[in-house]
Amino acid sequence: MNEQLEALLRQIIHPETEQNIVDSGFVDRADRGEDGSIAITLRFQKARDPFAQKVKRQVEELMKQSFPENDCMVIIREAAPKPRRREQQTTISQICNIIAIASGKGGVGKSTITANLAVALRQHGYNVGILDADIYGPSQAKMFGVEGYIPEAEKDEEGNEYMIAAQSLGIKVMSIGFFIKPTDALMWRGGMASNALHQLIHQTRWGKLDYLLIDLPPGTGDIHLSIINELKISGAVIVSTPQQVAVADVVRGVEMFRHPQVNIPVLGVVENMAWFTPEELPNNRYYLFGKGGAARYAEEAGIELLGQVPIIQSIMEGGDEGRPAGGFDPRVEEYYANIADKVVEKLPADC
Repeated sequence: MNEQLEALLRQIIHPETEQNIVDSGFVDRADRGEDGSIAITLRFQKARDPFAQKVKRQVEELMKQSFPENDCMVIIREAAPKPRRREQQTTISQICNIIAIASGKGGVGKSTITANLAVALRQHGYNVGILDADIYGPSQAKMFGVEGYIPEAEKDEEGNEYMIAAQSLGIKVMSIGFFIKPTDALMWRGGMASNALHQLIHQTRWGKLDYLLIDLPPGTGDIHLSIINELKISGAVIVSTPQQVAVADVVRGVEMFRHPQVNIPVLGVVENMAWFTPEELPNNRYYLFGKGGAARYAEEAGIELLGQVPIIQSIMEGGDEGRPAGGFDPRVEEYYANIADKVVEKLPADC
């Protein structure tokens, strides 16, 4: 633990113990990176400690006052629960690579990229699954034409129940969308959403997979931290459009994964909707959202540009019809096959 940070954190008193949070054992970790960034983990003994958020805000304010020019990430964790007599076994032990597909903002086509990249990996001969973790806007069920699917449950010899994922185009798909009506508004607090995701992750019968793609919600919030804590993620793919406002949000997404306390490799950036070429003018390119913004950022940040995907009508139509265009349109297949090649090169399925 960093001595300077430890001394500062002793100023914060937990309302229940009436002692500082260091001596009370609530500070699990407090480090500073070479760039000055601060990473603090608070661990509370009680599940959903009523003072946890208050203490977190006090820590954030203290760090901002003490180090106004440095980034700070404060993560809350609960103490490990007492083991139950019969522990539900996780189903992710046979997954080789877990890839987070993320975006700094909504509307950049992250779910479309996820679906078509999954198809491209499947066409390469790999066993692939998708977890739709975009819990407030699940769309993978529609993109794969399995909206009406209701997951069945099966029991193992010990009586544990596991859910059976939908299958489409040889890809296993699990989504919160299977458990709610399409017209329902999902108004869940962070804890409820995290608990639902925990069940989808660990109680889905995934079987042996070479790649599991996680379609994350846009932004950097509680769901992202829950996924990061739940899973050993092999790498992250960041999706953006060339538009500057989208690229600005990408920076935050990349820095979240690069943060010392997260430390997940960023495999690269995919620039979606890079340009538009009308079928009647195949040699023309129209840059509707600007030109190469995400590509320039990738170069500046030292991140590989995995690919640029143009606007092609069949991509939209395929998503609406429940069959990703990468599986039937050679023009689309080419772009995603190249992205898949680069992902496989970075994360080979040899585990």
